[in-house]
Amino acid sequence: MPQHTGGIKFTTRKKEKLKEPEEFRVILLNDNYTTMDFVVQVLTAVFHKNQEEAEQIMLDVHQKGLAAVGQYSWDIAQTKVNQVHALARQHEFPLRCIIEPI
Repeated sequence: MPQHTGGIKFTTRKKEKLKEPEEFRVILLNDNYTTMDFVVQVLTAVFHKNQEEAEQIMLDVHQKGLAAVGQYSWDIAQTKVNQVHALARQHEFPLRCIIEPI
C-alpha cells in the first residue's frame, strides 16, 4: 500500500521467501570395461575425492552396480556428468553416470 511522506512515495511489499535450490544426486554406474584405476582417477579429478574415498566408491560401484558420488544443484550435477562422459569418451571407456532428484 503506497504511503506518502514529505513528497516521497513508499511502497510496502511482502517479502518473498527464497527457497533453497533443489539438490540432485550424481550416481556412477558400473560396466564391464572401464578399469578400476580409471574410475578412481575420475572420482579424484571430477568429484575431488581423496584416494581412500575414491577407492571405496569405486569398490561400491564394482560390487553393487552403482554408487552415489555427490549431491549438487542441477547445473553443477549436469556439469559433472558431462565431464565424466567426456573423460570416458576421451579414454575410450563406456563409463556412465546419471542424475536423480533427492
